[in-house]
Amino acid sequence: MRQSMTGFASKAGDGAGHAWLWELRGVNGKGLDLRLRLPDWIEGLEPLLRKALGARVVRGNIQVSLKLTAGDDAAPMRLDEAQLGAVLGAMARIEAEAMAQGLSLAPSTAAEIVTLRGILTTETAEADIAALRDALLADFDAALDAFCAMRAEEGAALMQVLTRQIDEIAAYTAEAAAIAESRADAQAARLRTQLARVMENAEGADAARVAQELALIAVKSDITEELDRLRAHVDAARSLLAEPGAVGRKLDFLCQEFNREANTLCSKSGDGRLTQVGLALKTVIDQMREQVQNVE
Repeated sequence: MRQSMTGFASKAGDGAGHAWLWELRGVNGKGLDLRLRLPDWIEGLEPLLRKALGARVVRGNIQVSLKLTAGDDAAPMRLDEAQLGAVLGAMARIEAEAMAQGLSLAPSTAAEIVTLRGILTTETAEADIAALRDALLADFDAALDAFCAMRAEEGAALMQVLTRQIDEIAAYTAEAAAIAESRADAQAARLRTQLARVMENAEGADAARVAQELALIAVKSDITEELDRLRAHVDAARSLLAEPGAVGRKLDFLCQEFNREANTLCSKSGDGRLTQVGLALKTVIDQMREQVQNVE
């Protein structure tokens, strides 16, 4: 199932003496960028989360945060005397150096110091940490299911939009072909006039140069190749939408190719109606590319 890179999910739970809240947020990205905000004292949690995410998500910038609070029956907090001494010693050295440099630092409060990493530790047994980790992982799996479900829902909506836009591109391409066919006689007469003008001024000119100018006039008036490539790109886009797996990068490249052909069509048109179709094509292609940026 096609997924969008946009998604959000949260899951609250409690157990093993703690309460928690998981939050997952995803936006578009070139690759898979995982940013995890977790308590560092729950050993082994981060690699397990990265493995779970990597198995379900291919692309996107994803932020995972865990807000954890201790329950009434949680293990008591303990002041780490050694860490406190090291922190206070470092603070004293910093303050002395600042004074030597003529700087005055604002005094630190006990409330600020106690929040520093390692000052307060939880006297939690390894078995308790393992039980908490297992409970957290079980809830994370549920949050990840909800996150992927939202991405899939967004992806389904994106597919409808992209399908409609590809149909519009196909319709504009057919309209451009019809206009080109209807003006074939007039275009042929115009081409003959241009060729005649070149030949009138060709006396004494280099034959290769004359041939080059004639070929250039013919190429500038023919949009057959552009129309053929637009049709091929439409077929390729429809095939990509039907493929399983991540196709966002391929669709993004295809949008660039669509735009290239639309630009060339406009530059070659020589006809107001054809120019209008080319501009309409460019508008739809730009809109499509905006949507493609969010496809996994």
